[in-house]
Amino acid sequence: MRHHTIPRIVTKLLIPVILLFGLYVQFHGDFSAGGGFQAGVIFAAGFILYNIIFGLDIGKSILSVNTSKSLMALGVILYLMVGFLGILLGGNFLEYNYLSNTPINGQLLGIFLVELGVGLTVSNVMVLVFYSFNDISEEK
Repeated sequence: MRHHTIPRIVTKLLIPVILLFGLYVQFHGDFSAGGGFQAGVIFAAGFILYNIIFGLDIGKSILSVNTSKSLMALGVILYLMVGFLGILLGGNFLEYNYLSNTPINGQLLGIFLVELGVGLTVSNVMVLVFYSFNDISEEK
């Protein structure tokens, strides 16, 4: 792989900004536009950019396929746990009112945890799709 200096420098400058914006979208998703899905796509885009510029081997050494699968499963489990916790505490599936001592705090906590689970799942699915496309292109 050829090393292009300018794209590498620009990528090193952009990756922290991309990830910071992803955090902003994640943590402000319940108050404004955005949330877990959008933040997951932003995080994945930053990581995929890193893989494109610095190479797939370096990217896989940072986030392996197995780690990505585990984080994806963790996101789904977090989502389901919040949903079933509402049932166990006397409500319906994904009814957040019962998750804290006041309904408002329960709503905030529930929405945050669900959006975190969605963000984890979406970002790692996107990374796994990127890895899969690269595996297919290497086979040809």
